[in-house]
Amino acid sequence: MNVTDPQSPDSAPDAAAGNGTDSAEARIAEAESRAEKLREDLLRAAAEMDNVRKRAGREIDAARQYGIERFAAELLPVADSLALGLESTVAADAAALSEGQEATLRLLLKAFERAGLVQVDPAGQQFDPERHEAMAMQPSAEYPAHTVLQVVQRGWLLNGRLLRPARVIVSTAADNSSDPGPPAG
Repeated sequence: MNVTDPQSPDSAPDAAAGNGTDSAEARIAEAESRAEKLREDLLRAAAEMDNVRKRAGREIDAARQYGIERFAAELLPVADSLALGLESTVAADAAALSEGQEATLRLLLKAFERAGLVQVDPAGQQFDPERHEAMAMQPSAEYPAHTVLQVVQRGWLLNGRLLRPARVIVSTAADNSSDPGPPAG
């Protein structure tokens, strides 16, 4: 008889093969489940990155549009003072107008200072080509060569960085034959 005994050695490989198939299918199902979870996590991360990009873009636009708001609020009293000064020009005398202009300038400079703007007034200092723009050279027996004799237009720094160089007249030696020329810069 050819009846196979379940305990016979011939049937053992079939049983082991069945267990291996179940195990492989379980591992495949587990791997597919992990892959699906990772795919969902990736999609969530991509959506979050997109939201962060959009939010950052909106914040940059708002900063660009309204970043000057504090500075503008500081300048409103200056504008009010100028308008008041213009209204009173008919009835005011020269001394009162001059006093009003000085007060307005003080308001403006205080607003500039709060915003990080600082004037550069280099009169009497050594010429610095990184902070000054030489408009002319003038012989001087009083000052050494390459000294700022006169400030034509003050310069400005914004939080320590040059916004506009001071325009200046720079000294040369009284005897031009010994002057090496303008400073290199």
